[in-house]
Amino acid sequence: MPNATRVPLSVRAQEAAVGLLSRLPTAVRARMAGPEVVVDDARLAVDARLLIRSLGARKSALVVDDSPELSRAALERSAPMLRAGRRPSQAVGVSDVRLRGAQGLLDATLYVPASGRDRSGALVFFHGGGWAIGSRAGYDHVGRFLAERTGHRVLSVDYRLVPEAPFPAAVDDALAAFDDTVARAREFGVDPDRIVVGGDSAGGTLAAVTARRAADRGDGPVPVGQWLLYPATDLAARHPSRDRFGQGFLLTDEDIVWFQDHYVPAGVDRTDPLVSVLYGTVAAATPPAHLVTAGFDPLRDEGERYAEKLRAAGVPVEAVREADLPHGFLPFVHLGPRFGEAVSASAEALRRMLD
Repeated sequence: MPNATRVPLSVRAQEAAVGLLSRLPTAVRARMAGPEVVVDDARLAVDARLLIRSLGARKSALVVDDSPELSRAALERSAPMLRAGRRPSQAVGVSDVRLRGAQGLLDATLYVPASGRDRSGALVFFHGGGWAIGSRAGYDHVGRFLAERTGHRVLSVDYRLVPEAPFPAAVDDALAAFDDTVARAREFGVDPDRIVVGGDSAGGTLAAVTARRAADRGDGPVPVGQWLLYPATDLAARHPSRDRFGQGFLLTDEDIVWFQDHYVPAGVDRTDPLVSVLYGTVAAATPPAHLVTAGFDPLRDEGERYAEKLRAAGVPVEAVREADLPHGFLPFVHLGPRFGEAVSASAEALRRMLD
C-alpha cells in the first residue's frame, strides 16, 4: 500500500516545514513569494509564486540531467512533501489491486471513502508526468483527497512509461484499464454505468484519448464522463501560450520537447488522434467533459481549443480556466489555499459527474 513505506526523518521534517509554510497568513506568504507576476492582466497566485521561488534557479522542475531514471527518482523523493505534513485521511480505505493492461497486469490503487455507498461511481485516474515520470504512489494524497471529497471510489493506475514502453503503450493500457474496471465493477463495489476517466497533464491526455476511443469503437463500454486537468492535446503544433509561458512557470518549453520526444517515436504522425486529440473527428457518443486549463500554462491554448472542438461536435463541456495558476497544480492541493480551492472546485465537478 502507498502509505506503508517508512519515510526518513529528514523528509518528515521537510514535510512539516512545507506544511507550516502553507498555513502562514496570506500577507506573510505574499512577502516571502517576492514581486507580483502579471501577464495579460492576470496575476499569478501567491501559492504559485512561493512554490516557483522555492525552486530557485533550477533549469527544470521536472527533468534531471536528461535522464528518465533520475527524473523519476527526484520526483518520488519530493512526493512526500506534497502532503505538507498532513496525516493520511482515515476517512478513505486504501488497497492495492491489479488491472488488466494491454500487455499484462498494471498496478493500481483503489480508494474507497468511508462514507461511500456499496455501489458508488468511480474515477479511473491516470497520473501526470509527461508519460515518462510520476506514479500512483506520488499521487496517493490526490487519490485520497478525491475519494473523500466526492464520496466515490478512485482507481489510480500505473500505466507503462516511456522510453521503456513507447507510444502507443500508455494509451493502450489506459483503455484496457478502463475496460477491466467496468468488467470487474461488482468486485470493486462500483456501478459500471457511473465510471469516469480522468487525469492531469499527460494523464489527462490519456483520459481524453480513452474517452474518444471508447466512443469510436461502436461496441464496448463508454465512460460516463471525462475529467481533464490541463491536458496536452496537440503534440503536432505550437500554440501562443507556449511562447508566453514556456519559461518560469514550472513546465518549460524544454520540458515539453523532452517529454514529447520521449513519448512519440520518430516516424509516428503526431496528428494521429491517439497522440493529439485535437485532431480527427469527434464521435457524437463521446462523453461529457470537465476540462480545466491553467492561466500560466504553456499548454493552456491547446486545452481550450480542445474544449471548443468537443463543443462543436455537440459534446457537453464544462470548461474552466484557473487564470492565476500554473501547469500541474493538482498534486499541490495541500500546498496553499489557492491550490486547494482550485482542486476542490474540480473535485466538486467530478462528484456531479459521478452522482
